[in-house]
Amino acid sequence: MGWMADETGLDKCAANYVPLTPLSHLNRARTVFADRIALIYGDTRLTYTAYHARVSRLASALTKAGIVSGDVVATVLPNIPAQSEAAFGVPACGAVLNTINTRLDVDTVAYIFDHGGAKAVLVDTQFLPIVEAAVLAMEGPAPLIIEVPDAVAGYVATGTRTTYEDFLSTGDADFAWIMPQDEWESLALNYTSGTTGRPKGVVYHHRGAYLMTMGTPISWQLPLFITYLQIVPLFHCNGWNHTWMMPALGGTVVCCRDITAKAIYDAIGDHGVTHFGGAPIVLNLIVNAKATDRRQFDHTVEVFTAGAPPAPATLAAVSKLGFNITQVYGLTETYGHVTECVWDKAWDALPEEDQAAIMARQGVAFPMMEDVTVKDTDMAQVAFDAATQGEIVIRGNSVMKGYYRNPAATKKAFAGGYFHSEDLAIQHPNGYMQISDRLKDIIISGGENISSVEVESALMSHPCVSLCAVVAKADEKWGEVPCAFVELKEGAMGDEAEIIAFMRTKLAGFKCPKQVLFVELPKTSTGKIQKFELRVLAKAL
Repeated sequence: MGWMADETGLDKCAANYVPLTPLSHLNRARTVFADRIALIYGDTRLTYTAYHARVSRLASALTKAGIVSGDVVATVLPNIPAQSEAAFGVPACGAVLNTINTRLDVDTVAYIFDHGGAKAVLVDTQFLPIVEAAVLAMEGPAPLIIEVPDAVAGYVATGTRTTYEDFLSTGDADFAWIMPQDEWESLALNYTSGTTGRPKGVVYHHRGAYLMTMGTPISWQLPLFITYLQIVPLFHCNGWNHTWMMPALGGTVVCCRDITAKAIYDAIGDHGVTHFGGAPIVLNLIVNAKATDRRQFDHTVEVFTAGAPPAPATLAAVSKLGFNITQVYGLTETYGHVTECVWDKAWDALPEEDQAAIMARQGVAFPMMEDVTVKDTDMAQVAFDAATQGEIVIRGNSVMKGYYRNPAATKKAFAGGYFHSEDLAIQHPNGYMQISDRLKDIIISGGENISSVEVESALMSHPCVSLCAVVAKADEKWGEVPCAFVELKEGAMGDEAEIIAFMRTKLAGFKCPKQVLFVELPKTSTGKIQKFELRVLAKAL
């Protein structure tokens, strides 16, 4: 198959075959973009030369501390420079990067330390108490703790642990990076935000991350020298791999510790931010920002949004403020985004409401993916009729190696030669996918399937609604019915009867919520609404 008659001497060698790794981007940027600014945080401005040197010191210091190839090094950090440096410095010493969600409880952090077997952990001073408690709760050996103070945010060193800067000073800036011998080597370990049971450890390889950094600039149409605001937490799919991608573009990363509307507008006003990614909740912050927090800017800011299906009403509102939104879709298991809603210029002529509805679709595969489509339970392709429901399945090089120390879950996820997303979707006649629900979020009322996403989209078009979530509530007659939890805009008053009446103008009667509760919605660190908590509340009603 595909071999020429005589392949003598046409073998792989050091000259013509190099394992793909995102580490190569920073090695190149050190020379090509030496004096360009790589990272901004507070008064810190790191050039690519300085960034590379600090990464090298980190890799060297970890090696001197006994970290060897294949060891796991964890971080419990917000999006500060140390987190970006660790993205390169940990793999540069041959180790595997395990970025841990800063909002997890002590018990879960202890589980991740034990299950992942972290040998060292970089910890922001703010989160040191949680990590110290987690270490005490561990069953296995404790990791070496390196404290990362943050003077910009007012977190000074406790004096109880080696600080990050002191640790770096033990390393050498000319340390020779340990590059992968095989691109299938493990690069990162990311624990899924499991809503039930223990989180699963998703393993990334160098090849998948490298291809993600090559596919993203094509899909997002990225030029060189963009200024990127780091909003997506680096503990979430390694920031969708954007931190690994930036040196390839000679771009500037503006670190963002606390995500507020003011921080976003200030970064655009002060640093000329051109691009960022964020969950729909971030778009809501922008739409509902106080006038005093807004800043004027005269360029279009390009935004990738993912994490939950955005409501068309939110997309329409944010698009008027100078932001161009592209919806992308993916999972921890796919290194972040692997589909996008590629815009067709012909749609510019459509009414605004129709444009927003199209923007809310998950769309088509990124170029580095082999196939992303919707299949039924027999793994047959669903009809492109915008009605037949199936599961989004994914195949390509930016799919995880599998779940760490969990072969049964890995086998199940890869059944039939595709990764199973557990997201239910339809496909439009042009092949564009649109999520109708998570398998576990579908509401079955009197035998009719109700998409919680559809009900939420309609709710979000109500002028008083800031955020909402819809879950199933038990019902004697129908089995289950939709129950809505609504977070109101500042100063707005909630009226259950009025909202239900409004919904009846938008949807079939059986799809409308039978009850509306006004609450602050529980959210994960990445801005996803925690529906499992709302299900517990709905059960108690």
